[in-house]
Amino acid sequence: MKQLAGNELRKLFLDFFASKDHLVQSSYSLIPENDPTLLLVGAGMAPFKPFFTGKMKPPHPRISTSQKCVRTGDIENVGRTARHHTFFEMLGNFSFGDYFKKEAITWAWEFLTEYLEMPKDKLWITIHTGDDEAFEIWHNDIKIPADRIIRMEENFWEIGPGPCGPCSEIHIDLGEERGCGKPDCAVGCNCDRYLEIWNLVFTQFDRDEAGNYTPLAKKNIDTGAGLERIASVLQHKRSNFETDLLYPIIEYTANVAGVSYGQSAKTDVSLKVIADHGRSMTVMIGDGVLPSNEGRGYVLRRILRRAVRHGRLMGVEKPFLTDIVDVVANIFAQAYPDISDKKSYIKRVIQLEEERFHNTLAQGIELLSKHVQDLTQTGQAVLDGATAFKLYDTYGFPWELTEEILSEHNMTLDKQGFDQAMAEQRERARAARQDSEEKVVMPDLSGVVTDALSYKPDAENAKLVLLLKDGKIVEEAFDGDEVAVILDVTPFHAEGGGQAGDTGVIASALGKLEVANTRKLPDGTIYHIGQISEGLLKTGEALKLTVDYARRRHIARNHTATHLLHAALKQVLGEHVNQAGSAVDSSRLRFDFTHFAPVTDEQLSEVEKIVNDVILDNTCVGIIETTQDVAKGMGAMALFGEKYGDQVRVVVVDGFSKELCGGTHVGSTAEIGLFKIISEAGIGAGMRRIEAVTGYGAHGYLKAQNELIKEAAAALKTRPEEIVARIDVLNGRVRELEKEVGTLNSKLAKNEVQDLLTGVKDFNGVKVVIGQVAAADMENLRATGDMVRDRLQSGVIVLGAVNGDKVNFVAMATADCVSKGAHAGNIIKETAKIAGGGGGGRPDMAQAGGKQPEKIGEALQVAEQIIKSQIN
Repeated sequence: MKQLAGNELRKLFLDFFASKDHLVQSSYSLIPENDPTLLLVGAGMAPFKPFFTGKMKPPHPRISTSQKCVRTGDIENVGRTARHHTFFEMLGNFSFGDYFKKEAITWAWEFLTEYLEMPKDKLWITIHTGDDEAFEIWHNDIKIPADRIIRMEENFWEIGPGPCGPCSEIHIDLGEERGCGKPDCAVGCNCDRYLEIWNLVFTQFDRDEAGNYTPLAKKNIDTGAGLERIASVLQHKRSNFETDLLYPIIEYTANVAGVSYGQSAKTDVSLKVIADHGRSMTVMIGDGVLPSNEGRGYVLRRILRRAVRHGRLMGVEKPFLTDIVDVVANIFAQAYPDISDKKSYIKRVIQLEEERFHNTLAQGIELLSKHVQDLTQTGQAVLDGATAFKLYDTYGFPWELTEEILSEHNMTLDKQGFDQAMAEQRERARAARQDSEEKVVMPDLSGVVTDALSYKPDAENAKLVLLLKDGKIVEEAFDGDEVAVILDVTPFHAEGGGQAGDTGVIASALGKLEVANTRKLPDGTIYHIGQISEGLLKTGEALKLTVDYARRRHIARNHTATHLLHAALKQVLGEHVNQAGSAVDSSRLRFDFTHFAPVTDEQLSEVEKIVNDVILDNTCVGIIETTQDVAKGMGAMALFGEKYGDQVRVVVVDGFSKELCGGTHVGSTAEIGLFKIISEAGIGAGMRRIEAVTGYGAHGYLKAQNELIKEAAAALKTRPEEIVARIDVLNGRVRELEKEVGTLNSKLAKNEVQDLLTGVKDFNGVKVVIGQVAAADMENLRATGDMVRDRLQSGVIVLGAVNGDKVNFVAMATADCVSKGAHAGNIIKETAKIAGGGGGGRPDMAQAGGKQPEKIGEALQVAEQIIKSQIN
């Protein structure tokens, strides 16, 4: 079999089907387009459902892809078996009413046996019980013996509603040593001996939601071959996790955890889980999935949190997942370069989620451990559902982790009781008008004239109308208590529309409250959350109010800047741009918007210039309170996340923008000072995100950038304004040195060639040169081999070179020697094995690498024996 890297295998597959007149397309996003039946794309055919059903015309009747897929149905098996994954790549070729069974079977066999050189006698076939047509093709056309074609009732492929049909699977026998040892071990056994590597689905039906199967007007082909599985076979690995598609993540994690792969079965499971989940979370976020408590966001959250827990099982207490993104991006650099483009954004999402979960995971595990201990002491083996739900609802501890931890102690979860508690909680949520956080401060306002409560930006004094502690109304609260208060009048601006709420101090004659946030109840009543830092507060007492106006001004600068940014994006990118979310606080602004392509550097620069031009123009920012109809007539845009009544506020930047907004803003654009975009990234299908800073934030950002430039200039021993020129000079010097090194290497190689030629051996009239040389890389090694071959004119050459902790080999054979039996590919394959590597190539030239340079001498001796056997 050929020895191929994962990226080489993917390319070879797609190139093969391109040669069969298939249109090769890039992988679709994991987020299904216009398919409410799927949470995530879990099969190569999923994006092509409309083509299979005939509802849409495909761009070509034949298509081939390597599709990103996520499935979590067997997530508990990930890491415990050699093949289970949440994320994987499905190699596929598809026919939409074009070719059918014969071509699909023939090409699959051709690719596996001729292109991948898999041994024909090791391949087994399964077909659906009633698929005589497939049997005839396999048996009569492909010449598979009847006893290696197995009929199975379960060979019928479907994944929810949509196209489906009988299928034929190709399995490879990996040998008795990979089997379970049972006398009846055969295709279909759950052990690792017979590995399914290809599934050909003969799509003939369309299944509806009710489970009815309707024959398709045109028959289709949908095939799927697991990239990771085939890679494990070609790379001679016992597990997908040991291939180059996953093992670099294991190496990274093992280094972080201070453990070694292969030393402990338990540790290996955790390393594999993290490797798999690291790929999944990176690709999912890159495709626009964000952590949440429902839908695909929950799938991501579950995967990420499971990875964190397995890190903790190996003693990793600190966040560690963000750097996995670098490893994954490197693995997928060829196939999915967009991951590298989005690395910073993906890392931010993972960092925030990991930090959040770290705060709850330790507490949840501690509480669960106590429950496990109690169950053990009382001789019980089932954790009640109510307890598990409390861990989930109160501490954010996933029930799947609870179930997994229990299983490690031979215990189970009362899932029915958990589901009942979940259903009751959902019913309470539906009945309530606010979420659980708001319930904590939702008081009985029947005794309060809420119409008398007011918001006045310049208010300095107020009366404490209502005091809440632990969600209950109290008359007084003391130092250290966390409380919420409602005042008869307040200057504190409430959180809303993406803008952070005000902070500050509320003080009485006897105490002081540090306000951490200001929010609104569903009826519009403003409440203030914080902790009493001194003395006590009592209902009805007079208060002194101090808003952190400096912080509010920072927020106002950022908020007005989002309006300017929105309008500028429409000018540069087009009117299709609309706000889809925002977050405005005192340090920076985040603006999400609809757009269907990355924003170029030139476009970002133009947007930034437009915004700063408006700022420098010192344009007036006005507030108009009017009706919705009038506002719409003015052309005012509604902002994301805002709920408007009949009366609305329109923020007007003269001659530039009009938006409905209830937030705080500057009086003129000049107060913003400066606007600077610091990042732009895609966050989903047709969704982009810009982060920016203004005012002092922009000043701080530019100061930090300037310091970096100064440090770079110091390192380059030049002035900041001459950095580029200095780099050009240094690059020129590097090129000169590289040229000198090349010349020296050439001279050295010529000397080594002369030395090698003095040791020419003769095997049955064939000249043979074998030796170790000094070569900086594979390219130099090949160049040395070329020189030896040119001098010999006829012969076989095998050279090896050590480079640090690696070794390279090259083998060459002239045409006349090939005709006498010499085969460079076979020589190099066995030679590299001795040095812990692998490779291969053509009969006339092949190369390989190894990880054990100390065995180069032994490897070259083996090469000599192989050449002798070939020539003899």
